[in-house]
Amino acid sequence: MTASTTVRLDVPIDDLFGIHNLPYGVYSLPGRAPRVGTRYGEHVVDLATLLGDDVFAGPSLNPFMAQGHDRWVQVRSAVTAALSEDVPRAAVHSASDVSLHLPFDVADYVDFYASEHHAANLGRLFRPDNPEPLMPNWKHLPVGYHGRSASIVVSGTDIIRPAGQRKGPNDPAPVFGPSVRLDIEAELGFVVGTGSALGEPVAAGRAEKHLFGVVLFNDWSARDIQAWEYVPLGPNLGKSFASTVSPWVVPLLALEEAKVRTPVQEPEVLPYLALDEPWGLDIDLEVEWNGEVVSRPPYAAMYWSPAQMLAHLTVNGAPTRTGDLFASGTVSGPAKEQRGAFIELTWGGAEPVTVAGERRTFLEDGDEVVLRATAPGAGGTRIGFGEARGRVVAARHGREV
Repeated sequence: MTASTTVRLDVPIDDLFGIHNLPYGVYSLPGRAPRVGTRYGEHVVDLATLLGDDVFAGPSLNPFMAQGHDRWVQVRSAVTAALSEDVPRAAVHSASDVSLHLPFDVADYVDFYASEHHAANLGRLFRPDNPEPLMPNWKHLPVGYHGRSASIVVSGTDIIRPAGQRKGPNDPAPVFGPSVRLDIEAELGFVVGTGSALGEPVAAGRAEKHLFGVVLFNDWSARDIQAWEYVPLGPNLGKSFASTVSPWVVPLLALEEAKVRTPVQEPEVLPYLALDEPWGLDIDLEVEWNGEVVSRPPYAAMYWSPAQMLAHLTVNGAPTRTGDLFASGTVSGPAKEQRGAFIELTWGGAEPVTVAGERRTFLEDGDEVVLRATAPGAGGTRIGFGEARGRVVAARHGREV
């Protein structure tokens, strides 16, 4: 290649999308098919062109993820080396010129409930007369439910206000209509790169061989629909209308510096959940509501680790597949300003917060919520996750259909 066909990318070492991050995503240029790229500073670099590998020439990360952990390590090393030299000019695009897509085909989706602070807050809200806010099983296993993978959308997709059946405490009978208690849940999502066979659990100590990377995850929640439906089988229509993920998948390999011990787990967990050093992640999230940051949830406070969630998900023999996604549940810390859901932040609507000069409880049509996050990177740097952005639009059905 000649100088006219190559370019040297000069990205500061402390850029949130610097050399220590290199997340994977799927992008497209106007009139062209989607392809896999990496974000490097303000550039999106086409990986098929950079590496000469057609596994990146398609519209999904799944074929690459399915190649396994050793291959992920090899490619990360190759991309890092290639970006330290001149790269093909044809591989480089401005981040402002591309459209970003759902980065992987979601196979299955499970949502957990891994924050002790969130679970305790909801226990106090819903069971105020019970001196113990946590349910008896909560500290023995990562509680979760199976969600609807087809409703997971990429950042920037509008969120249609769901309609459904609900019954408030003063309603004599159930009614149908748009949700009036629409909420968010600030979470992280963990992407399974290589699956496991039916009947073969994934040991907690081997989770990192299966987990490819991490995305931001907003589990939009219709609290009024959820409250009426969830007994006895749990969340369904109050959750399944939409969940937003960030377009960039930060590799778990990029998060070595972000690993921290989980909070002390008492009572002692059963052997299948035990690790010599249970690890969580020191990731700082922020929740922006109509342009104003209203919460900064700390993922380091999460009680259950990603490895324990995957171990529990598979311990009964349930299989996993490339592209499976499991989310952490709402990330909340001990302080009010660290609560990752508006039902907590406003204490069920009883304590409104001021957003852009207005007193607010739950989401109104036209509201926009953006999740962002950063984590420690190598050499004292920080790495970014981009954003998970969604704007609420009016329900399509306002009456029974």
